[in-house]
Amino acid sequence: MRPIEFKIPDGRMAFGDVPEHIDVRLQEAVKARLAGDLARAERMLWEAHNLGPRILPVLYALYKFYFNQRRLDEAERVALIGLDAAARQGCFPADWRRLAPSNADWSAVIGPAHFYLFTLKALTFITLRSGRVDEALEMLAKLRELDPADTVGYGVIAALAERVAEPE
Repeated sequence: MRPIEFKIPDGRMAFGDVPEHIDVRLQEAVKARLAGDLARAERMLWEAHNLGPRILPVLYALYKFYFNQRRLDEAERVALIGLDAAARQGCFPADWRRLAPSNADWSAVIGPAHFYLFTLKALTFITLRSGRVDEALEMLAKLRELDPADTVGYGVIAALAERVAEPE
């Protein structure tokens, strides 16, 4: 197994280890995506998921793929699966509405709690893009409660959501 790391503007974030046979599928998905073969990329991502249904980097790659294709319903479905997987691994409730600061070490920048926050941020953006502004604002309030230092970078989405929510 080797750790898969994704870069974010203000640092490093590791979502966990990926077994080699699953990483091969992820790398094939990247190659297919770069070659413009979106059907193959999607197939490789789902193969990786089927081989490791609770592997967080695979879920990240899947929801990111759908989001980038503007397939918001599918991105949302996979993000919810990701929240559930992270919650199971972190032993806290999967429903973001039930979370409290005491449920996990939300300040840790590695592990299932951080992946959960990062995915909740993604789900917030998906929700906002889907026109469900009030729901997105509720998610942002939860992110502020759990991650007051904004380690996952939800501040940009918060600014956008507040502009969208302003009466004209």
